[in-house]
Amino acid sequence: MNSNAMCGFTAAVLMVVGLFAFSQLNQSGPTPSSEADAKPLLLERSEGELRTRRIHTDNSAPASSQFMLKVSPKNNGSRHLVLGTEDLAPGAAIQKHKHLDQDEILLIQSGTVHVWLGDQERDVHVGGLAFIPANTWISLRNTGTELVSLTFLFSAPGFEETMRCNSVPAGETPTQITPEQQKECAHMGHVEYVNRPEQRKK
Repeated sequence: MNSNAMCGFTAAVLMVVGLFAFSQLNQSGPTPSSEADAKPLLLERSEGELRTRRIHTDNSAPASSQFMLKVSPKNNGSRHLVLGTEDLAPGAAIQKHKHLDQDEILLIQSGTVHVWLGDQERDVHVGGLAFIPANTWISLRNTGTELVSLTFLFSAPGFEETMRCNSVPAGETPTQITPEQQKECAHMGHVEYVNRPEQRKK
């Protein structure tokens, strides 16, 4: 992507984030003084809470080995938004799931992904996005030959606790996680998955 296109894409991302935050503030009414403790952030691409996913004992593969949380209640006191980044290698997939309480926006910053969203299915390319309303099934796969860089944005906190439960801080040795523990982690963040061994009978 050339510098002009990247600048345009960055501006679009910032506009989406701004509109998302504005809509949340409008829905929640005036912000009480007790919620005024969110800290402003300026972060480079490499800055944030880098985490390494735990090892699945059922031999299932996570979407990627690492991800980064940048904005959340624990990162900077945000009460309304959660934002992070993740890179998917060619062939890597995010399994089918739905968030019960949060809307999500996925921004595609590099590469091409094939997305299954509700009753829609299509390729989404660099500069594209997916808006995922709460209770909508979503899955995707990197069908290209280059790394896919994603930015994920949630309308409310919650799912980041599932992500932390499924991972350890970068630099620590990843521990094992069983299917039952994965299910407990999903419950923490109000998310449902399909095609996990403990959920196939549903």
